[in-house]
Amino acid sequence: MADKTDPNYIDPRAPDNRPPMPTPRKEKVRLLEYARMMQKDILSAQPARLYRAWMAEFKTPFFRSYLTNDPEIVTEVLKKRPDDFPKSDRIREGLAPLLGESVFVTNGEQWKQQRRIIDPAFEGGRLRESFAAMWEAAIATVARLEGLADGREVEIEEETSHAAADVIFRTLFSIPIEHEVARQVFAKFKEHQLANPIHNLGAYVPLPKWFPRFHSRTTRRTAREIRALIEQLTAQRMAEIEAGTAPPDLATKIMTTPDPQTGHTFTTQEMVDQVAIFFLAGHETSASAMAWSLCLLAQFPDWQEKVAAEAFQHLDPERPDFAAVGKLRICRDVFREALRLYAPVPMMIREAQKDEPFRDRVLKKGAQIILSPWHLHRHERIWDKPHEFHPDRFATDNGKQALRKAYYPFSAGPRVCPGAGFAMVEGPLILSHLCRRFHFELVPDKPAVPTAHLTVRGADGIWLKITPRDPKPYESLPEPEKAKDRPEPRGGCPVTSGPAGRCPVGP
Repeated sequence: MADKTDPNYIDPRAPDNRPPMPTPRKEKVRLLEYARMMQKDILSAQPARLYRAWMAEFKTPFFRSYLTNDPEIVTEVLKKRPDDFPKSDRIREGLAPLLGESVFVTNGEQWKQQRRIIDPAFEGGRLRESFAAMWEAAIATVARLEGLADGREVEIEEETSHAAADVIFRTLFSIPIEHEVARQVFAKFKEHQLANPIHNLGAYVPLPKWFPRFHSRTTRRTAREIRALIEQLTAQRMAEIEAGTAPPDLATKIMTTPDPQTGHTFTTQEMVDQVAIFFLAGHETSASAMAWSLCLLAQFPDWQEKVAAEAFQHLDPERPDFAAVGKLRICRDVFREALRLYAPVPMMIREAQKDEPFRDRVLKKGAQIILSPWHLHRHERIWDKPHEFHPDRFATDNGKQALRKAYYPFSAGPRVCPGAGFAMVEGPLILSHLCRRFHFELVPDKPAVPTAHLTVRGADGIWLKITPRDPKPYESLPEPEKAKDRPEPRGGCPVTSGPAGRCPVGP
């Protein structure tokens, strides 16, 4: 639990009413103390100066790492020369038990082939095809919360995790989370998350190849069990494909798409690797973003009312409508502000393939380059009021400029998350349905404190009180002001509302 006596601690009930954030560490600590802090939580292990620094160098007797918040360097690494800055092998080593050779950890030609097979399944037109499954998951989430909406204290991360998992299973395999295998995968993933594999020492420190990676027994066991369950689903789907009875969902699309250059299609085992990362990335990140969105809406009830009014105006639970998603502009802005404040993946690690001159320094070949969406999204020299919650900031000149150069919730460039557009439909849709039906309040004696595990979660959960929302005040609402005044998106980008060709989350 965060130390509330620390002067840096930010409580959601503080006078300035800023959203909660972790307490930065003191400026100088010994190496072993820093290692212990990193093992506990990546975010609170960092000093406050990183919210203003363009680059910071971390020196140890064994290696050097460089954290950069310079937008030009971030662009160079992610967009202009990604092949010169591949993902560190240490990330592969840290996540190997679960992810195998998935697209998240591979590099070079192997990664490029995987993306050529995967990307077509997430192209714009596929969103419309997956929308019915998302809608069904949203309605199921509302039904699930009906039994909890009596004013009791609810740990909302558990509920958004359930919702995100339901979306994954419905869109990938056309099965709800109540399916026996899906239910088991969900349960095992929760156990796997508690083992905290991303904090494996090998993910951050360049250990020799012969040095053991210290995966815990629980990490190894749950990874084996999850992969065995996923193999059941993929093997069954492969049999259905061969029999011509497979449903036209994402799994079928990916498993039947050949690499246009080599003709290769995924084997069952290769698909197990990919499904593991789809679940880890799609489920973990969406669950985190939705939970923090609800926390923010509970803390700022005026914005919750705006989202609810917009949802009453544009959503009919009895009539799925893909076009309605484009009208949920207030909720979309709330969701992307939550992604800014609580980037689900707070840091990304790349490795220099050769000596690189950056900001009057020469980063030696093999140097570890840390890109931190957490700090970049809150950088005090880039964003106005960076630690505050302002969903309407994206309509300001500062917000538009910062959005273009310092907003990477889904990474960027060739390695942008293929499901970014998918997430930007799923999140606002589910949140709007929830705010249409329920009212959310903070639990005063259980403030949320962000901490980084697999993703940014609440150190002791995110606790909210849920009650039914009275629909009567919304029956005669005029068109919401924000939706009326803002022009229609000019292109296909679900994040910036700009042209798809300049979209930071890909096509």
